[in-house]
Amino acid sequence: MRHSNSTILLALLLLLPGFASNVMAQTSQRPNFIVVMADDLGYGDLGIYGSTLIDTPNIDLMALQGMRLNSFYSSANVCTAARGGLLTGRYPIRLNLVSDVARPTNEIHIARDEITLAEALKELGYSTALFGKWHLGSRLEWSPIHHGFDEFYGVLHSNDMTPLELYSGEQVIEDPVDQTTLTQRYTAEALRFIEDNRDNPFFLYLPHSFPHVPLFVSDQFTGQSDAGLYGDVVETIDWSMGRILDQVKALGLDDNTLIIFTSDNGPWFEGSSGPFRDRKASSWEGGLRVPFIARWPSVIAPGSVSHEPAMGIDIFPTLVKLAGGTLPDDREIDGKNIMPMLSQNAATPHEALYLFNKDRIAGVRSGRWKLVVESFYRSVLVSFDHPDSYYAPLGLLFDLELDPTETYSYTRENPEVAARLRGYLERGQQALNTTVLQQMWNR
Repeated sequence: MRHSNSTILLALLLLLPGFASNVMAQTSQRPNFIVVMADDLGYGDLGIYGSTLIDTPNIDLMALQGMRLNSFYSSANVCTAARGGLLTGRYPIRLNLVSDVARPTNEIHIARDEITLAEALKELGYSTALFGKWHLGSRLEWSPIHHGFDEFYGVLHSNDMTPLELYSGEQVIEDPVDQTTLTQRYTAEALRFIEDNRDNPFFLYLPHSFPHVPLFVSDQFTGQSDAGLYGDVVETIDWSMGRILDQVKALGLDDNTLIIFTSDNGPWFEGSSGPFRDRKASSWEGGLRVPFIARWPSVIAPGSVSHEPAMGIDIFPTLVKLAGGTLPDDREIDGKNIMPMLSQNAATPHEALYLFNKDRIAGVRSGRWKLVVESFYRSVLVSFDHPDSYYAPLGLLFDLELDPTETYSYTRENPEVAARLRGYLERGQQALNTTVLQQMWNR
């Protein structure tokens, strides 16, 4: 890939401390934000993260033009909780979204008094839209329109749940939904919204319905991938990303628009976790570590890569800060502003990140280390924290730089590190009112 001399100079300047913040300070208009999130896309499903069977040239180019985070975690290992964490900056246990995913058959939804990113940005004068899958409540009174989004075009829950209806605002416009063209139609709405708001600050949230199963693809993309139907679906999402990048550039919005691409959790029955252990719904790396790419040509140096840990809960405070807002002071915001990571390749602002199985902290990530205290075996909860466990009293300690596959524990070799992460775990259990494992085993 060729870079002009000016591009190379900009990249070098952006690596200097304070340069990116000076660029932002000189920008008269508040930045636009586009957050694109795939559903059940694995870490290893993109070319830039190592895929050899799925072709993703647009997302790969986005990474080459911006920053790729290699240690980015979803807020949760399943859909609803992950989305709640992203939109509020809070661990999903605080939102009461951890017992199950939202379904037409249950009452799970994001509470009305939670402050979503859309609501926070709307207060700052942003136009807001969600085109895609909501999955934070399956009733109209829980829809995105009641949580800060000016526009909604999409579905209320996953595409394997019925009834599956396509909404425009709060009107059903298609039932049943033709899923073969959903990605294209979400994209068309996104392109229209960007053009309509070219002169106003906007927040576009595009949570795709795919590659969650069942998989559907239009004739345009059928049979084009070496990874079968799953690959065709992912390559359709890549096409969508290319259209959005082209639109932003054509409208002259490149230098004032932060675009983020990520996934809500690891892959399900198909898809690649890359080098990591396990898949969706687990607290191992394959269930929670997901792609994260951020592009902002005037602020983020092209081709940047960070191995520092961050999480979906960080998107809320980062965007609110960039928009000139302040965080709510009447509730705990667990996420941190990661803009220094993106613009200056700074260290993570997190001392520790908590990785959950529903309402329990199953793991703690701190720097290069990860402590694991529970997992599942044949659907049975296995605790490494129980007094009778071989691994008690500290748990399994993994060095993710040396052993990213979480194959070998180094608790014996690094007891002081294990004890430090154990301290984070106990503080987190107390602060987040999680189930203490010993209490669980005593029941």
